[in-house]
Amino acid sequence: MKADELEATTSDLEQEFIIDKFGTMPRDASTKWESAKRKRGRPREGKGVKVISVSLERDLISRSDKLAKSLGISRSALIARGLEETLARLSQGT
Repeated sequence: MKADELEATTSDLEQEFIIDKFGTMPRDASTKWESAKRKRGRPREGKGVKVISVSLERDLISRSDKLAKSLGISRSALIARGLEETLARLSQGT
């Protein structure tokens, strides 16, 4: 590229407020932009989650991980499911 071609191509870059040349963002692009700039994190379930630390025997963890994998759920989901069932059973008096 010759010097005069380069100057013609890059002349608009010397303007101070080049963003003023752009119009408003289309609705779908705006939606994608808002989604992209939103903070990532754990999705809320119910009233939110609380991270806890629990000590379990290694064999129990290993067995629960295998079961969770076969069910296609996470370890956390398996533990939550078991806790929900236990609480429901105990509240019924059985």
